[in-house]
Amino acid sequence: MNNDNPSSDAGNVPDCSALVAQWIRPEVRAINAYHVPNPGELIKLDAMENPYSWPEALRDSWLAQISSTAINRYPDPGADELKSALRKALAIPDDCSILLGNGSDELIQMIAMAIATPERVVLAPEPSFVMYRMIALMVGMRYEGVPLNASFELDSDAMLAAIKEHEPALIFLAYPNNPTGNLFDKDAIAAILKASPGLVVVDEAYFPFAGSTLMDWLQQYPNLLVMRTVSKMGLAGLRLGYLVGSEQWLQHIDKMRLPYNINVLTQESARFALENIAVFDAQTRQICEDRETLFQQLCALDNLEVFPSQANFILFRVPGWASQDIFEQLKQRCVLIKNLGNQPGLLKDCLRVTVGTQQENAQFLQALRDIIKP
Repeated sequence: MNNDNPSSDAGNVPDCSALVAQWIRPEVRAINAYHVPNPGELIKLDAMENPYSWPEALRDSWLAQISSTAINRYPDPGADELKSALRKALAIPDDCSILLGNGSDELIQMIAMAIATPERVVLAPEPSFVMYRMIALMVGMRYEGVPLNASFELDSDAMLAAIKEHEPALIFLAYPNNPTGNLFDKDAIAAILKASPGLVVVDEAYFPFAGSTLMDWLQQYPNLLVMRTVSKMGLAGLRLGYLVGSEQWLQHIDKMRLPYNINVLTQESARFALENIAVFDAQTRQICEDRETLFQQLCALDNLEVFPSQANFILFRVPGWASQDIFEQLKQRCVLIKNLGNQPGLLKDCLRVTVGTQQENAQFLQALRDIIKP
C-alpha cells in the first residue's frame, strides 16, 4: 500500500492554527490589518488623494521620458538625483540630509526599527495616524497614546506628564493632524521637543495644504526630524516619502532600509514631476480653495458639526446619527468617504471626507443633504 500521499494519513496533518498561535507574536495576532476598501465605481473621497489627473501634454512627456528607463537594471540605490530634485523643488535646507522611503509608512517603520527595544516607548497624541501605533506594536515597542482635548488640540499638560512618566524613545506629531485636519500649537510642540529625552518626528504629510512647516526648526532642535510624502501633492501612486534631518540620525536609520526600496519608475517619475511642480502647485491651490467652499457648505447644513481643516480633508459629525448609517447610505448613493466613528472617544460618530473635484464635492453634498434632510 502506497502511503506517500501526506493527505492519506489524516491523523498526521499538522494543526495550522496551533502553529500560528505558537509562533506569531500575541500582539500581532491581536491587531487588525490596515484595511483599504475597494471603491469599485464609487466616487472615491476616502483616502486624501489629489483628485486631478495629469494634463495630457504632461502625461505624454512623462511617458516619453520613462520609455527609455532601463527596467532590466536595479535603480540607483541612493536615489541621489531624486534627492537633489526634492531639495531644489521643495526648499529642503542644504545642511540637512534626506532619506527616502516607499511611502512615509516605510519611513515610520525604519525609524521605529532603528530605535526599538522591548522596554522603549513610542508616544503620540490620539486620535492621529493609526500607523504610529501599529508599527510600534509590529517592532515590539510599547505604545502610549495621549488623548487630544475636546477641540482636537494638544493637551500640553497631559503630553508633558506622559513624557515625564514614560520617557519615550520616539514621539510622532502629525502637522496637520490626521484625521482631525488641524495644526497643533507651535508653542506646545516646542515644549514637547524640549521635554522629550528621545527623537520627535513631525509628520508633515499634508504640508502642501497647510502653509506652515517646522522644517526651519531642524537646526534648533537636535532631536527633531521632519517627514513628508509626495502622495498628497498628486503622486500617491508612486509611494514616495522623505525624511529630513541631521545626518547623524539618518545614517543609522538608513541601515534599516531594504536595498533598492525606491524603484526605478518611481525615481524617474518623481524627478519628472518635480521638474513640473508648478502644475501640482496649481492643483494644490485649487484643492485649498475648494476645501474652504466645501467647509462653508457643510457648515450651512442644519445640525452638522464641522471641524476646521488645514489639510485636504474635512472631519464632521452628524449629531443624532450613527456614523455607520451615514457611511452606508452615502455608499448607496455611490459616494465613499471614511467612517471613523465606530469607537468611543473623541471620534465617536465622526466621518472624514476628502476634498475632491468640484463635481465630486457637489455630488457628495447632495447625497448628504438627501440623507439628513428633515
